[in-house]
Amino acid sequence: MRTVLILLVGLFLLAAISIFSKLFAEQYPAATTWGISAFVLLWLCATGFNMWVGVSRAGYSIAEELPIFLLLFAVPTIIALVVKWKFL
Repeated sequence: MRTVLILLVGLFLLAAISIFSKLFAEQYPAATTWGISAFVLLWLCATGFNMWVGVSRAGYSIAEELPIFLLLFAVPTIIALVVKWKFL
């Protein structure tokens, strides 16, 4: 359940950054590129922190946490790249 919630947080963060970058795109054409890049960097940090918590606090091994990290990072990032490529 926690994995689904974190995925939803990532998608909401992507939506918020996409909306803000679209609003600023008229005055600053590179805003969408910067916005998607900022999302990927922020999301990498957030999922890395989640992996660190799982390893250091919850007692999981890196081998157990790595597939979850890859899933949590890859899904919103791929969606962000598709949104940038198709719509922005």
